[in-house]
Amino acid sequence: QVQLVESGGGLVQAGGSLKLSCTASGRTFSTNDMAWFRQAPGKEREFVAGISWIGITVYANSVKGRFTVSRDNAKKTVALQMNSLKAEDTAVYYCAAGSGGRAPAEFGSWGQGTQVTVSS
Repeated sequence: QVQLVESGGGLVQAGGSLKLSCTASGRTFSTNDMAWFRQAPGKEREFVAGISWIGITVYANSVKGRFTVSRDNAKKTVALQMNSLKAEDTAVYYCAAGSGGRAPAEFGSWGQGTQVTVSS
């Protein structure tokens, strides 16, 4: 299994940018599909972006064109660059490792989450 730690959250004004990072430990990082999810208060956890172990990326429609996911297998890191942030992007963001897809159940390893707050 992979252990994950997120960093980079914070408070930003609408229209601003933030970059989240996720650092993994464990032997199997390079063969795991990785994803970012988010959960706002009172809402279900939702898929944001994913990147396969060979670098194929997918995005939720709500963030397409604004967010970019990337990974560095040598450093065991995954990043989420978030631009043109909106108030509705406010949530706790989670890094996850698993077999791919967009459902939380398909990911077996999760970080502790990092708060992103966008002020309007």
